[in-house]
Amino acid sequence: MTWRSVAPGLPFDIARAYASHEADCITVDGVQILMLRIVVLNPKGGSGKTTIATNLASYYAARSMKATLIDYDPQASSTRWLKKRQTNQPLIHGIAAFERNSRTTRSFHMRIPAETDRVVIDTPAALAAQDLPEITRGADAILVPVLPSDIDIHACSKVIADLLLVAKIRRQDNRIGVIANRVKRQTLMYQSLIRFLSTLHIPIVATVRDSQNYIKAAELGVGIHEMKPYLVREDLEQWNSLTQWLEQRAPAGMVPAPQEVPLVEATAAEPAPTS
Repeated sequence: MTWRSVAPGLPFDIARAYASHEADCITVDGVQILMLRIVVLNPKGGSGKTTIATNLASYYAARSMKATLIDYDPQASSTRWLKKRQTNQPLIHGIAAFERNSRTTRSFHMRIPAETDRVVIDTPAALAAQDLPEITRGADAILVPVLPSDIDIHACSKVIADLLLVAKIRRQDNRIGVIANRVKRQTLMYQSLIRFLSTLHIPIVATVRDSQNYIKAAELGVGIHEMKPYLVREDLEQWNSLTQWLEQRAPAGMVPAPQEVPLVEATAAEPAPTS
Protein backbone atom coordinates (compact mmCIF):
# COMPACT_ATOMS: atom_id res chain seq x y z
CA MET A 1 0.00 0.00 0.00
CA THR A 2 1.38 3.40 -0.99
CA TRP A 3 0.79 6.76 0.66
CA ARG A 4 0.92 10.31 -0.57
CA SER A 5 1.27 13.29 1.74
CA VAL A 6 -0.32 16.66 1.05
CA ALA A 7 1.07 19.86 2.51
CA PRO A 8 -1.16 21.31 5.26
CA GLY A 9 -3.52 23.99 4.07
CA LEU A 10 -3.22 23.19 0.37
CA PRO A 11 -6.31 22.05 -1.54
CA PHE A 12 -5.94 18.56 -3.00
CA ASP A 13 -8.03 16.83 -5.62
CA ILE A 14 -8.55 13.48 -3.91
CA ALA A 15 -10.87 12.37 -6.70
CA ARG A 16 -8.08 12.88 -9.23
CA ALA A 17 -5.57 11.04 -7.05
CA TYR A 18 -7.80 7.99 -6.89
CA ALA A 19 -8.79 8.16 -10.55
CA SER A 20 -5.15 8.28 -11.61
CA HIS A 21 -4.13 5.70 -9.01
CA GLU A 22 -1.40 7.98 -7.68
CA ALA A 23 -1.93 6.54 -4.22
CA ASP A 24 -3.95 3.91 -2.38
CA CYS A 25 -4.13 6.14 0.69
CA ILE A 26 -3.62 9.86 1.25
CA THR A 27 -2.39 11.90 4.18
CA VAL A 28 -3.91 15.38 4.54
CA ASP A 29 -2.71 17.62 7.37
CA GLY A 30 -1.10 14.60 9.00
CA VAL A 31 -4.31 12.52 8.88
CA GLN A 32 -4.36 9.25 6.96
CA ILE A 33 -7.42 8.99 4.69
CA LEU A 34 -8.88 5.68 3.57
CA MET A 35 -11.75 5.57 1.11
CA LEU A 36 -13.76 2.74 -0.41
CA ARG A 37 -14.28 3.79 -4.04
CA ILE A 38 -17.27 2.18 -5.77
CA VAL A 39 -18.02 2.62 -9.48
CA VAL A 40 -21.49 1.74 -10.80
CA LEU A 41 -21.46 1.30 -14.56
CA ASN A 42 -23.18 -0.23 -17.53
CA PRO A 43 -23.11 1.57 -20.90
CA LYS A 44 -26.62 0.26 -21.51
CA GLY A 45 -29.10 2.96 -20.46
CA GLY A 46 -31.94 2.13 -18.10
CA SER A 47 -30.11 -0.62 -16.22
CA GLY A 48 -30.66 1.01 -12.83
CA LYS A 49 -27.24 2.56 -12.22
CA THR A 50 -28.62 5.63 -10.45
CA THR A 51 -30.93 3.54 -8.28
CA ILE A 52 -27.99 1.46 -7.09
CA ALA A 53 -25.70 4.48 -6.63
CA THR A 54 -28.16 6.62 -4.67
CA ASN A 55 -29.26 3.76 -2.44
CA LEU A 56 -25.65 2.83 -1.73
CA ALA A 57 -24.83 6.43 -0.77
CA SER A 58 -27.85 6.60 1.54
CA TYR A 59 -26.98 3.20 3.03
CA TYR A 60 -23.60 4.50 4.15
CA ALA A 61 -24.96 7.88 5.26
CA ALA A 62 -27.64 6.21 7.37
CA ARG A 63 -24.84 4.34 9.16
CA SER A 64 -23.06 7.59 10.02
CA MET A 65 -20.42 7.07 7.34
CA LYS A 66 -19.17 10.09 5.40
CA ALA A 67 -20.44 9.40 1.87
CA THR A 68 -19.73 11.27 -1.35
CA LEU A 69 -21.83 10.68 -4.48
CA ILE A 70 -20.17 11.66 -7.77
CA ASP A 71 -22.52 12.07 -10.73
CA TYR A 72 -20.88 11.77 -14.16
CA ASP A 73 -24.20 11.38 -15.99
CA PRO A 74 -25.35 14.48 -17.92
CA GLN A 75 -28.94 13.47 -17.16
CA ALA A 76 -28.11 14.48 -13.57
CA SER A 77 -30.48 11.97 -11.95
CA SER A 78 -28.27 11.47 -8.89
CA THR A 79 -27.79 15.22 -8.55
CA ARG A 80 -31.55 15.85 -8.65
CA TRP A 81 -32.05 13.13 -6.04
CA LEU A 82 -29.55 14.83 -3.76
CA LYS A 83 -31.35 18.16 -4.11
CA LYS A 84 -34.57 16.55 -2.85
CA ARG A 85 -33.00 15.52 0.44
CA GLN A 86 -34.09 17.33 3.60
CA THR A 87 -31.77 19.05 6.05
CA ASN A 88 -32.68 16.56 8.80
CA GLN A 89 -31.48 13.60 6.71
CA PRO A 90 -27.94 12.20 6.91
CA LEU A 91 -25.60 14.33 4.84
CA ILE A 92 -24.32 13.05 1.50
CA HIS A 93 -21.77 15.22 -0.27
CA GLY A 94 -22.52 15.52 -3.97
CA ILE A 95 -20.25 16.30 -6.91
CA ALA A 96 -21.79 17.01 -10.32
CA ALA A 97 -18.83 15.79 -12.34
CA PHE A 98 -20.65 16.33 -15.64
CA GLU A 99 -20.70 20.10 -15.07
CA ARG A 100 -18.04 22.41 -16.45
CA ASN A 101 -17.66 25.72 -14.63
CA SER A 102 -15.27 28.26 -16.11
CA ARG A 103 -15.19 30.17 -12.80
CA THR A 104 -13.50 27.34 -10.88
CA THR A 105 -10.76 24.88 -11.69
CA ARG A 106 -11.64 21.28 -12.45
CA SER A 107 -9.51 20.19 -9.51
CA PHE A 108 -11.47 22.38 -7.08
CA HIS A 109 -14.82 21.30 -8.54
CA MET A 110 -13.95 17.61 -8.14
CA ARG A 111 -12.52 17.93 -4.62
CA ILE A 112 -13.79 15.30 -2.18
CA PRO A 113 -14.08 16.17 1.53
CA ALA A 114 -11.07 14.81 3.41
CA GLU A 115 -13.24 12.98 5.95
CA THR A 116 -15.01 10.90 3.27
CA ASP A 117 -15.26 7.15 4.00
CA ARG A 118 -17.17 5.94 0.96
CA VAL A 119 -17.19 7.28 -2.60
CA VAL A 120 -19.96 6.13 -4.96
CA ILE A 121 -19.65 7.02 -8.65
CA ASP A 122 -22.68 7.07 -10.95
CA THR A 123 -21.56 6.79 -14.58
CA PRO A 124 -23.39 7.81 -17.77
CA ALA A 125 -24.99 5.61 -20.38
CA ALA A 126 -23.18 5.05 -23.68
CA LEU A 127 -19.81 5.05 -21.92
CA ALA A 128 -17.25 4.14 -24.59
CA ALA A 129 -14.97 1.14 -24.07
CA GLN A 130 -11.88 3.35 -24.33
CA ASP A 131 -13.15 5.41 -21.37
CA LEU A 132 -13.37 2.42 -19.04
CA PRO A 133 -9.69 2.38 -17.98
CA GLU A 134 -9.92 5.96 -16.70
CA ILE A 135 -13.28 5.65 -14.94
CA THR A 136 -12.32 2.38 -13.22
CA ARG A 137 -8.69 3.12 -12.38
CA GLY A 138 -8.25 2.99 -8.61
CA ALA A 139 -11.74 1.59 -8.00
CA ASP A 140 -12.05 -0.90 -5.16
CA ALA A 141 -15.34 -2.27 -6.53
CA ILE A 142 -17.07 -2.11 -9.91
CA LEU A 143 -20.79 -2.86 -9.92
CA VAL A 144 -22.59 -3.80 -13.14
CA PRO A 145 -26.40 -3.81 -12.84
CA VAL A 146 -28.19 -5.81 -15.51
CA LEU A 147 -31.89 -6.29 -16.25
CA PRO A 148 -33.51 -9.60 -17.21
CA SER A 149 -33.93 -9.05 -20.97
CA ASP A 150 -32.17 -10.30 -24.09
CA ILE A 151 -30.90 -6.81 -24.95
CA ASP A 152 -29.51 -6.22 -21.47
CA ILE A 153 -27.91 -9.65 -21.29
CA HIS A 154 -26.06 -8.94 -24.55
CA ALA A 155 -24.99 -5.50 -23.28
CA CYS A 156 -23.76 -7.01 -20.02
CA SER A 157 -21.69 -9.58 -21.89
CA LYS A 158 -19.97 -6.80 -23.82
CA VAL A 159 -19.24 -4.57 -20.83
CA ILE A 160 -17.76 -7.45 -18.85
CA ALA A 161 -15.53 -8.29 -21.83
CA ASP A 162 -14.49 -4.63 -22.12
CA LEU A 163 -13.70 -4.42 -18.41
CA LEU A 164 -11.48 -7.49 -18.66
CA LEU A 165 -9.82 -6.79 -22.02
CA VAL A 166 -9.84 -2.98 -22.38
CA ALA A 167 -9.82 -1.73 -18.79
CA LYS A 168 -7.49 -4.62 -17.87
CA ILE A 169 -9.41 -5.51 -14.70
CA ARG A 170 -7.98 -8.83 -13.60
CA ARG A 171 -10.66 -11.41 -12.86
CA GLN A 172 -8.69 -12.75 -9.92
CA ASP A 173 -8.79 -9.32 -8.23
CA ASN A 174 -12.51 -9.93 -7.67
CA ARG A 175 -13.34 -6.24 -8.11
CA ILE A 176 -16.25 -6.75 -10.53
CA GLY A 177 -19.68 -7.67 -9.20
CA VAL A 178 -22.92 -8.12 -11.16
CA ILE A 179 -26.30 -7.05 -9.77
CA ALA A 180 -29.37 -8.77 -11.21
CA ASN A 181 -31.70 -5.78 -11.10
CA ARG A 182 -35.50 -5.36 -11.18
CA VAL A 183 -36.06 -9.08 -11.32
CA LYS A 184 -39.18 -11.19 -10.96
CA ARG A 185 -37.90 -14.53 -9.77
CA GLN A 186 -40.67 -16.72 -11.18
CA THR A 187 -40.15 -15.66 -14.80
CA LEU A 188 -38.32 -17.53 -17.55
CA MET A 189 -36.33 -14.40 -18.38
CA TYR A 190 -34.95 -14.27 -14.85
CA GLN A 191 -33.86 -17.90 -15.10
CA SER A 192 -32.16 -17.14 -18.43
CA LEU A 193 -30.37 -14.19 -16.83
CA ILE A 194 -29.04 -16.30 -13.97
CA ARG A 195 -27.85 -19.02 -16.36
CA PHE A 196 -26.04 -16.40 -18.44
CA LEU A 197 -24.42 -14.72 -15.44
CA SER A 198 -23.15 -18.06 -14.19
CA THR A 199 -21.15 -18.46 -17.41
CA LEU A 200 -19.25 -15.20 -16.84
CA HIS A 201 -17.45 -16.43 -13.73
CA ILE A 202 -18.14 -13.01 -12.22
CA PRO A 203 -19.94 -13.03 -8.85
CA ILE A 204 -23.62 -12.11 -8.68
CA VAL A 205 -23.36 -9.91 -5.60
CA ALA A 206 -27.07 -9.09 -5.30
CA THR A 207 -30.46 -9.88 -6.77
CA VAL A 208 -32.74 -6.85 -6.48
CA ARG A 209 -36.45 -7.30 -7.03
CA ASP A 210 -38.72 -5.08 -9.12
CA SER A 211 -40.18 -2.95 -6.32
CA GLN A 212 -42.18 0.27 -6.19
CA ASN A 213 -40.26 1.19 -3.05
CA TYR A 214 -37.32 2.33 -5.17
CA ILE A 215 -39.57 4.66 -7.16
CA LYS A 216 -41.00 6.12 -3.97
CA ALA A 217 -37.53 6.55 -2.47
CA ALA A 218 -36.31 8.37 -5.59
CA GLU A 219 -39.27 10.75 -5.47
CA LEU A 220 -38.57 11.61 -1.81
CA GLY A 221 -34.80 11.94 -2.09
CA VAL A 222 -34.15 9.03 0.27
CA GLY A 223 -32.82 5.49 0.04
CA ILE A 224 -34.71 2.40 1.09
CA HIS A 225 -32.41 2.13 4.12
CA GLU A 226 -33.86 5.43 5.34
CA MET A 227 -37.48 4.33 4.97
CA LYS A 228 -39.56 2.63 7.65
CA PRO A 229 -38.21 -0.93 7.90
CA TYR A 230 -41.60 -2.63 7.96
CA LEU A 231 -42.36 -1.12 4.53
CA VAL A 232 -39.12 -2.26 2.87
CA ARG A 233 -38.08 -5.35 4.84
CA GLU A 234 -37.86 -7.63 1.79
CA ASP A 235 -35.87 -5.03 -0.15
CA LEU A 236 -33.44 -4.49 2.73
CA GLU A 237 -32.71 -8.20 2.96
CA GLN A 238 -31.63 -8.26 -0.69
CA TRP A 239 -28.91 -5.66 -0.01
CA ASN A 240 -27.13 -7.70 2.66
CA SER A 241 -25.04 -9.74 0.23
CA LEU A 242 -24.07 -6.61 -1.73
CA THR A 243 -22.97 -4.53 1.25
CA GLN A 244 -21.02 -7.44 2.73
CA TRP A 245 -19.22 -8.02 -0.58
CA LEU A 246 -18.37 -4.32 -0.82
CA GLU A 247 -16.93 -4.18 2.70
CA GLN A 248 -14.65 -7.08 1.78
CA ARG A 249 -13.23 -4.85 -0.98
CA ALA A 250 -12.35 -2.04 1.46
CA PRO A 251 -8.67 -1.07 1.87
CA ALA A 252 -6.89 -2.71 4.79
CA GLY A 253 -7.30 -0.72 7.98
CA MET A 254 -10.59 0.91 7.01
CA VAL A 255 -13.35 1.00 9.62
CA PRO A 256 -16.19 -1.24 8.35
CA ALA A 257 -19.70 0.11 7.95
CA PRO A 258 -21.96 -0.83 10.88
CA GLN A 259 -24.42 -3.54 9.93
CA GLU A 260 -27.19 -2.15 12.11
CA VAL A 261 -28.84 1.21 11.51
CA PRO A 262 -29.19 3.45 14.59
CA LEU A 263 -32.80 3.29 15.74
CA VAL A 264 -33.41 7.02 15.35
CA GLU A 265 -32.42 6.84 11.67
CA ALA A 266 -34.08 3.55 10.81
CA THR A 267 -37.47 4.70 12.06
CA ALA A 268 -37.26 8.32 11.00
CA ALA A 269 -40.43 9.65 9.43
CA GLU A 270 -40.40 10.00 5.68
CA PRO A 271 -40.23 13.60 4.44
CA ALA A 272 -43.63 15.16 3.92
CA PRO A 273 -44.40 15.93 0.27
CA THR A 274 -44.14 19.63 -0.53
CA SER A 275 -47.03 21.39 -2.15
